[in-house]
Amino acid sequence: MQAVSNIHSLEGPLSQGMIDFAPLFMRQTVETAQSGTTIFFEGDAARHVFRIVRGNVRICRFLPDGRRLIIGFLGAGDLVGLSFRNRYMFAGEAIDEVAFTRMNKRTLEEELQLVPDFRLQLLSQLRDEISAAQDHMLLLSHKNAEQRVCTFLLHRLERSEGRDGRTISLPMVRADIADHLGMTIETVSRTLTKLVAKGILLPADKHQFKVASRLALARTADEDPDDVFEDEDAGARDAGTRYQ
Repeated sequence: MQAVSNIHSLEGPLSQGMIDFAPLFMRQTVETAQSGTTIFFEGDAARHVFRIVRGNVRICRFLPDGRRLIIGFLGAGDLVGLSFRNRYMFAGEAIDEVAFTRMNKRTLEEELQLVPDFRLQLLSQLRDEISAAQDHMLLLSHKNAEQRVCTFLLHRLERSEGRDGRTISLPMVRADIADHLGMTIETVSRTLTKLVAKGILLPADKHQFKVASRLALARTADEDPDDVFEDEDAGARDAGTRYQ
């Protein structure tokens, strides 16, 4: 794993538009971190808050016995490193090449006092994170392997704004998904293969799946399908290809 010293400035404008807290970070230097780089370490002094401009970050924690727990995955527009303590409770690692900006926590607090709208957005995000943490605890304690994977896929589908509404992007490796869902890599791979065989998923690009049936995915996840709009693709019956 590379160290944070490999993070460098990115010259030139980015194509990513301003999302959520972008105006607060407009004057900050855009930096990049290569895949595998640790942007901040668990236990480091929590001096900065980071905003992801492009790419994907995993938030993880290491147990005393060396096991890794992945708390979640963040992408463009998300804030990383928010902490009410003096030190980061988790580590932030780049999954792929990540472009980000950082702001001193004290400066951010001063900016939030000047712009109440951003303060309300931040509180809303914190509420969402608490809700997501509660949902994740429920997932790990009450759902079986197939339900866990399907719930994870539904959450990824919700993040796919601006796409066709059926494409799931999985930039992380299977080991990351396993550490997030409390499963083994083999079980994650078997479950994805099973979902393809059932016709619920269709293999797409290297890091993507197409959802053939959102309703079936929700039902398999043991989620309420009432809010899932169903529009079966004609190609769903051809979903027999094994996922590699």
